[in-house]
Amino acid sequence: MSLFARSFLLIALLILASAAATVQLYRVYEREPRARELAQQTVSTVNLTRAALVNADPVLRRNLLIELNEREGIRLAPLTSGELLEPLPKEALFELVSGRIRNALGEATRFAFARDRVEGFWVSFSIDEDDYWVMLPRERFEPDFGLEWLGGALALLGLALAAAWLIASALSRPLGAIAAAAREVGRGRAPTPLAESGPTEMRTVSVAFNRMAGDLAAMERERAMVLAGISHDLRTPLSRLRLAIEMSGADRETTAGMGADVEEMDKVIGQFLAFARGEDEPRVDGDLDGLVAEVVENYRKRDARLSFKPGNIRSARFAPMAMRRAITNLVDNALHYAGGAVEIETRRDGNRVLVEVMDRGPGVPQMDAERLKRPFTRLDEARSGRGGAGLGLAIVDRVARAHGGQFELAARSGGGLVARLRLSA
Repeated sequence: MSLFARSFLLIALLILASAAATVQLYRVYEREPRARELAQQTVSTVNLTRAALVNADPVLRRNLLIELNEREGIRLAPLTSGELLEPLPKEALFELVSGRIRNALGEATRFAFARDRVEGFWVSFSIDEDDYWVMLPRERFEPDFGLEWLGGALALLGLALAAAWLIASALSRPLGAIAAAAREVGRGRAPTPLAESGPTEMRTVSVAFNRMAGDLAAMERERAMVLAGISHDLRTPLSRLRLAIEMSGADRETTAGMGADVEEMDKVIGQFLAFARGEDEPRVDGDLDGLVAEVVENYRKRDARLSFKPGNIRSARFAPMAMRRAITNLVDNALHYAGGAVEIETRRDGNRVLVEVMDRGPGVPQMDAERLKRPFTRLDEARSGRGGAGLGLAIVDRVARAHGGQFELAARSGGGLVARLRLSA
C-alpha cells in the first residue's frame, strides 16, 4: 500500500474516531439534563392528570380524557391484575428518569414500556384507593435523529475525507518527487531540481537532496574529464609505440606479441573513453534483431564462434550506439574469458525486451554478480585474471539503466554464464 493510501486511511480513521468520540461524549454529558427534563415533564403530566380527574365533573370526565389523548397523546387506563407489561429497557437514560420520578411520586410508582401490547412510557399513580396508568408517547424519550442529523453526519464525513486527502497529498507529493529524482540519479541522469518549499522538514530534505545531486553530477563530470584526458593523452604514445614495433625489424613472433599488448592497451583506453562519455544518446525506434545480427556478422568475419537466435524484435526503442557497445562488451567478455562458442538470443518477456549472451565458461559466483557491475572491478579467480580495466560490465549496466532496465549475471543451466540485458520496450 502506498504512503498516500496509508496516510489517507489513517488520518480519515482518526478524524472519524474523534467525531464518534465527540458524539459519545455529547450523549453522556447530555443524558443527565435530558433525564431531569423528561422526569419533570412526566411528573407534571401525572400530577396535572390526577388533579384534572379529581376536580373534573364526572359528566365531563370522559370528554377530558378524549381531549388529553388527542392533544397531548396521553392515555389513561385502570391498573388491573391480569395485564401484560413490558419492563423498561436497561438503559442509563430510563434508569435516571425512573429514579427521579419515584423520588417525586413515591417508591410505589411502577413503570412499563408496553401494556397489553400498547407501546408507550407507562407510569402508575393512585387516586384514593384506585390505581391508574398514564401513558406518554415513546417519542418523547427517544432522540430525534432526523434528516438534519443525517445531513450533518454526511457533511462531517465529507469534511473528514477531504481533510485526510489534503493532508495525505501534502505528505506524499514531495516524497514522490524525491523518489522519482532518486530513480533518475540511480540511472545516472541529472534530475530536475526539487522544489525547495513546503514544511521545514520537507524543505530541508529537498535542499539536501539538490545539493547531493549537484555534488554527484560535479564529481561525475570531473571524473569523466580526468578519464577522457588521460585516455586521449595515452593514445598518441601508443600510436608511436605501434609504429616503432613495425619498424623495429624484430621477428614476426615478437612483433605479433608486442602488437597484441598494444592492442590490449588500446582496448582498455577505449573502455575508459566510453565510460567517460556516458550514455546520453537519445533512444529511437529501431530493429534490435538487425543490430544484433550486424554485431554477430562482424565477429564472424574475424572467425569468432557466435550463433544468434532472433526473437523477432523488429521494433524496439533503444539508443543504437549505446546498445551496440553494450552487446559488444558482453561478447568480448564471453570470448575473452570463457572461450568456445558464444550464443546470443533476443526475446520478449511481457513488456520487456531481453538480450542474452550465453557462454560455457567457468561462470561467476552469485555473491559476486552485483560487485562485478561496479567500475574497475574484475573477478580474476573465476575469469582467469587476464587483461581488461574492469569497465566493460559497468558500461553495460549503465546502458541498461539508461534504458529503464536491468543488467543481470546468472548461472547457465549445464554450466556457464548468462549475461542478460532486460530493457523496457
